[in-house]
Amino acid sequence: MRNTRLILFFLLFGQLASAQQKPLSQQMVQTSMNLWKDSFALDGKPARWSYDMGVILKGVEGVWLNTADVQYFNYIQRLMDFYIGNDGSIKDYRKDEFNIDHVNNGKLCLLLYRVTGKEKYLKAANLLRQQLREQPRTNEGGFFHKKIYTSQMWLDGLYMGEPFYAEYAWLAKEDTAFNDIANQFIWMEAHARDAKTGLLYHGWDESKTQQWANKETGTSPNFWAFAMGWYGVALVDVLDYFPANHPKRQALIDILNRFVTAIEKVQDKPSGLWYDILNMPTAKGNYKEASASSMLVFTIAKAVRKGYIPAVKISVAKKGYAGIVKEFIKVENGQTNLHGTVKVSGLGGKPYRDGSFEYYMKEPVIVNDPKGIGAFILASNEMEMLPTQANGKGKTILMDNYFNRETKKDAFGNTIVHHYKWNELDNGGFSFVNYLVEKNGARTALLDAAPTKENLKQAAVYFLIDPDWPKENKTPNYIEPQHITALYDWVKAGGVMVMMANDSNNVEFKHYNELAAKFGIRFNENMRHDVIDNKFEQGAFPIVSGHPIFKNIKKVYIKQICTQDITKPAVTLYTEKGEVMMSMSRVGKGTVFAVGDPWFYNEYVDGRKLPAEYENYKAAEALIQWLLKQAKK
Repeated sequence: MRNTRLILFFLLFGQLASAQQKPLSQQMVQTSMNLWKDSFALDGKPARWSYDMGVILKGVEGVWLNTADVQYFNYIQRLMDFYIGNDGSIKDYRKDEFNIDHVNNGKLCLLLYRVTGKEKYLKAANLLRQQLREQPRTNEGGFFHKKIYTSQMWLDGLYMGEPFYAEYAWLAKEDTAFNDIANQFIWMEAHARDAKTGLLYHGWDESKTQQWANKETGTSPNFWAFAMGWYGVALVDVLDYFPANHPKRQALIDILNRFVTAIEKVQDKPSGLWYDILNMPTAKGNYKEASASSMLVFTIAKAVRKGYIPAVKISVAKKGYAGIVKEFIKVENGQTNLHGTVKVSGLGGKPYRDGSFEYYMKEPVIVNDPKGIGAFILASNEMEMLPTQANGKGKTILMDNYFNRETKKDAFGNTIVHHYKWNELDNGGFSFVNYLVEKNGARTALLDAAPTKENLKQAAVYFLIDPDWPKENKTPNYIEPQHITALYDWVKAGGVMVMMANDSNNVEFKHYNELAAKFGIRFNENMRHDVIDNKFEQGAFPIVSGHPIFKNIKKVYIKQICTQDITKPAVTLYTEKGEVMMSMSRVGKGTVFAVGDPWFYNEYVDGRKLPAEYENYKAAEALIQWLLKQAKK
């Protein structure tokens, strides 16, 4: 018997050890890729345009950001392309149903458009935006959950509609839309929040005519954990796009704080989990629910990371996540599975769902429900960021938006600044580096004005990439003596500056070199590594063992780079055939890192173009961590 137990133990240990080679987020994405390879079909029925898919794919997006592994992006695109036609039409979508659930996948339409620039994805997003323009509303202005659910707002609907609405409004510069977006949350809380517990009821019926509606308040009878999870995720995701100076931004943050206070009170203390009906843990049949617990962990962890709620609240998320992994994650037949997710719960409809406790307990609890899988991936992505958050806590990395200020007309007819910016997802953007900054606990910002002593105070690190010349900008802002003085003094006092030039055809050298000279650096008007027809080996940079920045990295890729001449105090960080390719300079308490190419723009970081042997993503993270370590503030 003892030998049998030992054999079983080692078999189980081997299975778990094998599974644990990858983070749980990636393991669960693999489960999704096993279950839904090319489209999204449930219960043996034909594939349909379903919000469940969007929950999973937003999680997959996070895993792509955290790995730069192209298989994850390709998976998102493959599933979405099953539904989106070349003309932007959406298979199985009907606007006239005015079902707000159908809007959720619009977030992936915007992702694909912003990354690839393909018009069909924007056209699909435009269809969903038009639905919101015409969506039936309460007298106050709240979106109906569906056309057939007259006068009803559900917590679920805030997740389905508002994050897409906010990203679209931000992208299209529909500034007035943010009042509408904020009001959806404000009205929902005003009508559905219970004053005693702070929890929000699943739904609210303005007409108070539904069988499930309280005849005085219009609220449904119970606090469904999953619905609270939807609402929380919606809040933290909408804030990603909400203007910093908008008068109602603080109202959303206040709602989020009240929300977290309420859900913390009903967290099961022994397990860290949340029950399906939040405030009735001892009621017969009530159970701890995986998807809601995952959504609430995600909400809290992201809210802490973004600084919306007190940092101490991360203990709630940690306890919750540990409970999820312990009780719901099981490796079975080599696959990581999520147990404990309720398949569905709603209000009204046919057969009628009365919102009673007994109703919720009758809904089936299943393994690998897609909503649960998606929620767990989201939670895992956030929790897997925790170990690196201390690297940049309290620090800001500024990016110049004054000397490099190329403009263009976007698809909405707006004139926008572009090229090497934090929020650009296309090839020329720095969105992957932006993610790595956030992963390492710092924040990013753009500096629209020329650098001065005052506006540099907020920065620990300052990126100055590829200043404009007349070829790129008819009226470029040149680096002048006063700017050089401000930047030199700031570095000397402890600032860290990144200078990324470009080849001789693509950067303004004269004024840029006047600044660089203060640190013993000169960018040469030449070009090396002119890669022809994607012969990637022509852009290879082998990294020697023990490199001061790029430790444990074997090879990176840089094309069309200019060389440098350096004098003290600058020192070389990479030399090829006697020519300096990267350098560093220490002046006073500060540091300058210089390279003759923008290097870490998305095209050569996001995994979609370079062969896996080139470790640009790892190098980008290594540089961010090194820069944050040098920063004294």
